[in-house]
Amino acid sequence: MTQDRCVTVFVQTPYVSDNTLTDYINELNFLITTLGAVAIKSFSQRMQQADSRTYVGSGKLQEIKSYIEENQLEYAVFDDELTPAQLRNIENILQCNVLDRTQVILNIFALHASTAHSKIQVELAQYKYLLPRLKRMWTHLDRQKGGLNMRGPGETQIETDRRIVLSKISLLKQKLAEIDRQKTLQRKNRKQLVRVSLVGYTNVGKSTILNMLAKSEVLSENKLFATLDTTIRKVVIDNLPFLLTDTVGFIRKLPATLLESFKSTLDEVKESDLLIHVADISHPDFENQINEVTKTLNEIGAGDKEMIMVFNKTDAYSYIKKDEDDLTPVEKYNFSLEDWKRTYLNNAKCEVVFISAKEKQNIEELKQVMYDKIKTIHAKIYPYNNFLW
Repeated sequence: MTQDRCVTVFVQTPYVSDNTLTDYINELNFLITTLGAVAIKSFSQRMQQADSRTYVGSGKLQEIKSYIEENQLEYAVFDDELTPAQLRNIENILQCNVLDRTQVILNIFALHASTAHSKIQVELAQYKYLLPRLKRMWTHLDRQKGGLNMRGPGETQIETDRRIVLSKISLLKQKLAEIDRQKTLQRKNRKQLVRVSLVGYTNVGKSTILNMLAKSEVLSENKLFATLDTTIRKVVIDNLPFLLTDTVGFIRKLPATLLESFKSTLDEVKESDLLIHVADISHPDFENQINEVTKTLNEIGAGDKEMIMVFNKTDAYSYIKKDEDDLTPVEKYNFSLEDWKRTYLNNAKCEVVFISAKEKQNIEELKQVMYDKIKTIHAKIYPYNNFLW
């Protein structure tokens, strides 16, 4: 079976360094790979901001078009959510299938949704994304417009489709509201235990940590958004029980429609007593990933929660060691793991632990930090229901 092939397109604003751009390219390529396709070339253009009509300049688009035609490619994927007008203009020029970052992420969510709850959430996000873009789907009928005060078949079909989509959105919202009520009731029934949520960028190892602590077998893969459904397990450290939740991973430019649709899933994070923020220390752009997660937590109203910062994948960390006679400034890629430990242990506003969940390194320290924090939280929340520890 041959893979769909595509090019990817980026705008490099003044705030994006060359190294960061490389990370963005790798991330979008990984998203595309998760869908079973392959990106064979990336195009980028330095601009103050994306062009409101064609995202990149007309000259760059012609360069992309020539490459697509020469290599007989099927798709062009853009690293931002494109407006309906941008999508239409770009398709007219490139004459190929055009996808934006939001479509790619929505398609991955649809691919990985396995329960009725997650399927409804994803379908609702897809219809919300589709609604303002219906006109683009019917441009082949534009020339068949009627006379004065008459509507052509294109416009009639758009209005029909719009009613269908609005009806579907209304129905899905009703279904989701019912599930949300059930989830809220379930959360109320779990009031007697401290609730802890694993949060972090996608593919940082949250599910691996859950499996290790809960001795469970939740799906854990080297894929983006391998976990969509909220997974809750009862965990006991020494004689202290608590509930541990694995949540959907965050990502740069996470579509707003997904944040809205996954409200009930994210409510697990909002109502948690403690967050364990997991970061992949081996990723070259892990600090920006931490910032993206922090930004999303603030957006959903969970930015002020008690937190433990866990740097995972220490076994995979590597750095470029500077020679002693090298007088150039020390860059972050020259930091050793010990350098990072000193940096975060000295400056962090919360407890910090460095581990390898895969190799089970430093897990006892993580358990001890969790035990101390959860014990303190439990004593505050349930002063008359303390366990005998």
